[in-house]
Amino acid sequence: MPCPLLLRTLSLAALIISLAACSPEPPAPRAPASTPVAAFEVTTRDLSRPLRLAATVEPAVVISLAARTEGTVREVLVEEGDRVETGQLMAQLDVAEAAAELGRAAAVMASAKLDFDRATELKRRGVASAIEFQAAQVALQVARSEHELWQSRVAYGRIEAPRDSTVVMRQIEPGEAVEAQSTLFELADLDHLVLRLGVSELDVVHMQAGQSLPVSIDALPDLQLEGSIRRIFPAALGSSRLITVEVTLPENAWVKGVRPGFLARIESAIDPRPDTLVVPAGALGTMNQENYVYVIENEALVRRAVTVGITRDRWVEILAGLEPGETVLASSPIDMLDGQAVQVVKRHE
Repeated sequence: MPCPLLLRTLSLAALIISLAACSPEPPAPRAPASTPVAAFEVTTRDLSRPLRLAATVEPAVVISLAARTEGTVREVLVEEGDRVETGQLMAQLDVAEAAAELGRAAAVMASAKLDFDRATELKRRGVASAIEFQAAQVALQVARSEHELWQSRVAYGRIEAPRDSTVVMRQIEPGEAVEAQSTLFELADLDHLVLRLGVSELDVVHMQAGQSLPVSIDALPDLQLEGSIRRIFPAALGSSRLITVEVTLPENAWVKGVRPGFLARIESAIDPRPDTLVVPAGALGTMNQENYVYVIENEALVRRAVTVGITRDRWVEILAGLEPGETVLASSPIDMLDGQAVQVVKRHE
């Protein structure tokens, strides 16, 4: 008879072999999970810098015409809106007292001239001394100076236009008493209208004298004008950090209805960059002073070094390293790895 121990051993071995035959094969290694990401297709955009400014129309030249002497207004010959020419009489002050002094000075000068002529003749004959001649000469000079002084004061009574212009304000009426240096009229050159714009330092560096800018007028919506930069002021005013840029309007702007005080607007593009290859600013990474992005190829990230240009809004200009149509990781690349498997779940535009 077989030994009981041997039978038990054979039964256990058979059970082990049976269990081994029924056990499944070991599982295959899992593929790494893909990371969901947002992507952007590299394309071109207009990165021209927009310029949007508003300013009040002003005359290029405004003159506050002041009285050069005190007196009473005798007559006023112009009013607001009148055009005047250089030297045209606009008002007359009563300068009767100065005129009387001028008459007296003229008589004194005539007398001094006679004394000088007599002294000259006596000196020629050897009768008058050099001192007497010099005294007569000095007296004549003093008399002439006095005469010129009163001539000027009489002339001060004539209020004349200093240049061709238009009267925009009249502040006197006949019979009023005025003091020296008080403003009588304001004159403006309405043939030459300008805008004086406050421009940011970021914009003014892209502007230069002679540059054309389109101008629209709120009060005249159908009118489109072409302005020209006349000058750019050398420094910012106060703490505003804005540089004044003076834009000249066309000479026919007044004829077309543009008036000082109208609000004008400029909407244009400076530093033109119409077809610029870009990526979102968030897609750009930097390591060891080198800029890079992750290009998505075959559902995996491929690190690519790029050369960048300007940044406008949320876009960065790509100068080298990418081609239009390539797909890049749109979000921050800091936490990503080269070769990492990804799945595009969203595309940015």
